[in-house]
Amino acid sequence: MREKLLREITPLTPNDCFTLFAREKTVFDFPLHYHEEFELNFIQHATGAKRIVGDHMEEIGDLELALVGPNLQHGWFNNKHQGGIMKEITIQFHRDLFDDKFLQRNQMSFIRSMLERSLRGILFSQETIMAVMPRLILLPQKQGFDSVLELMSILHDLSISRNMRTLSDASFRNTETLSYNSRRIEKIMKYLNDNFDKSVNLSEAAKIAAMTDVSFSRFFKLKIGKTFVDTLIEIRLGHASRMLIETTHSINEIAYKCGFNNISNFNRIFKKKKDCTPKEFRRAYTSSSGVRTFV
Repeated sequence: MREKLLREITPLTPNDCFTLFAREKTVFDFPLHYHEEFELNFIQHATGAKRIVGDHMEEIGDLELALVGPNLQHGWFNNKHQGGIMKEITIQFHRDLFDDKFLQRNQMSFIRSMLERSLRGILFSQETIMAVMPRLILLPQKQGFDSVLELMSILHDLSISRNMRTLSDASFRNTETLSYNSRRIEKIMKYLNDNFDKSVNLSEAAKIAAMTDVSFSRFFKLKIGKTFVDTLIEIRLGHASRMLIETTHSINEIAYKCGFNNISNFNRIFKKKKDCTPKEFRRAYTSSSGVRTFV
């Protein structure tokens, strides 16, 4: 049975460009949730707390800056945080703050790419955080059009920053789709997402792309940034993670339903990619969901 998650109704009105919360707290007490808006979350002094974005879980350090796309479940939890005052700045902005046609302009390419990646969650590097932190801290003091311009400028600087890290597995997204700027790649990704539970091989994918195996392998790595096999594993792990969270199927059942024909291989790959076993993942995720359920 699927566990219901909190669908947050944010205070952002249709007449506002964004909303901002600057607050101090001693605990994280909000359950796992999702909402329609993009969210940029900056946290200070929360070492040992745990971040969950999609199917990704990780203990955080003293500085944290993450961008979470629409309808991607997320939350921060006390975990090993030893107490003390934490500072948090949360910025939520509408999905259409940047119009689709506007995003297609050449000058918007980096922001467009970043927003697409945020559908899986993005963690920014410590170097980037240090660079934008003074501006984030001062943003609550700005008003009106100046505040909108500053937010757009911050988002642009984030979009061209180095070493940003994508968090959740590709197939964990809800209903959002990424643009690959390639019809061939989109056909292949659809093929992988439709057939991840079956026997899938590179030769069949190459035929769909009307390419030789060698040419397709190079083409795929160039476009996606990882090998065909690694991408297939990521998709299978994303579906497996969702099933671990949303169903009561046994781990063996989930492994086979997601295309892993060997339970030992599934456990080994899962632990390598997520630093925990499927059983530990299910337990940790469930314990962070809170005792309440919401529609």
